Amino acid sequence: MTITFLGTGTSQGVPVIACNCAVCRSQDPRDRHLRTSALVQTDAGENLLIDIGPDFREQMLRQQVTHLDGILVTHAHRDHVAGLDDIRSFNYVQRRHMNLYANAEALTAIRRDYHYIFEPHEFPGLPEADLHEVGDAPFRVGSVTVVPIHAMHKTLPVLGYRIGGLTYVTDANYIAPQELDKMRGTDVLVINALRREHHYSHYCLPEALEVIENIRPREAYITHVSHEMGLYAEVSRKLPDHVHIATDGLKVDIH
Repeated sequence: MTITFLGTGTSQGVPVIACNCAVCRSQDPRDRHLRTSALVQTDAGENLLIDIGPDFREQMLRQQVTHLDGILVTHAHRDHVAGLDDIRSFNYVQRRHMNLYANAEALTAIRRDYHYIFEPHEFPGLPEADLHEVGDAPFRVGSVTVVPIHAMHKTLPVLGYRIGGLTYVTDANYIAPQELDKMRGTDVLVINALRREHHYSHYCLPEALEVIENIRPREAYITHVSHEMGLYAEVSRKLPDHVHIATDGLKVDIH
């Protein structure tokens, strides 16, 4: 199984519009981040997308993705679901509805924000999606079992996902002990860290490193970074050898 980081930035992306800081002016491509999303490719050849943000179209074109077997949504903030309208291309090519998995809070928001998709209509060419509510139980998507990881994004319940040796958690600042237990034995851990200083709704880098130390994966990748994290080259030098700032387009094999 392989994970491809389609985007690794926070809601504004990096560089930020109209910002003149050193990170936003950097010519290092590792300092440029589309909004956070990832593609998981299974050994059976299935493509599972984690989050479908506003850069979805560009991400699919960059990676030349020709089919999607399901979308796992972490939560319904716009930087994680704003690309939903563009599943139309996959609907047309694959000739079927897209399966989308999310918790109850996210499904409510998606039905509200994309009401034109789910209301009865006779207008051709609209996106087509089947919504599946994720609770506490593991569920199947194609050939793989997906284990939901429940976390909090300040007061908003969000989902992380474990698929085999991969655990992916973004936009969290608290994971309960029983949910951390689901993550143990992970080969590759992906976790968010917005910046080095404390933040009210995201892990900061020291907090993310504490989670990594608790779980002890073989490799860990930091995603959903902002320009306040600092320059990639400088921050990376200070990280443990098995911890990395994720970059757009990075592919990682999972054991």
